Amino acid sequence: MDHEHEAPAHPSGPTRADAVTLRPFDLADVDAMMAWASDPAVTAFMTWDAYTSRDALLAFMRDAVLPHPWFRAICLDAGGGEESRRPVGAVSVTPTDDRCRAELCVVVARAHWGKGVATAALKRAVAAAFADLEGVERVEALVDADNAASRRALEKAGFQREALLRSYCVVKGKLRDMVIYSFISTDTLVD
Repeated sequence: MDHEHEAPAHPSGPTRADAVTLRPFDLADVDAMMAWASDPAVTAFMTWDAYTSRDALLAFMRDAVLPHPWFRAICLDAGGGEESRRPVGAVSVTPTDDRCRAELCVVVARAHWGKGVATAALKRAVAAAFADLEGVERVEALVDADNAASRRALEKAGFQREALLRSYCVVKGKLRDMVIYSFISTDTLVD
């Protein structure tokens, strides 16, 4: 799992955790998603490159996001209205071939780095995934070892660091070390 890139805390301070909501995506979200999915800084640790075409992103949403069993838009409830439905990121929990495990991934727009958005989304996602995905007992995340912000967000959300996986995969042409984290169904959810 890769997610938000390391960034200093935003001057406006942290986001209230209760303001972070998750909902299914719909195709009308393509422009909001394009705003952050096209940002090379946001996608720096992701296995995919920044989108350069709205049509390509729309096809990805139609073919991968909408049929996915658990792929959610991260939104900030700013007191209702259209802005509170606008995605500022995404979180997915994907069951593996071994039905007891699922892999988690999260990505957040650069404007929301350092505000607790990823941590709040992770907390909500792990709680919902165990309820929504039958048979899943373990949610795991793979994070680039150099992505300190993502590692911190997972730890704040209650995930346990398990191991450093040296020379684990190639991301964007470079051999990368990854850190694996897990949250199992008997772990205590973090408030």
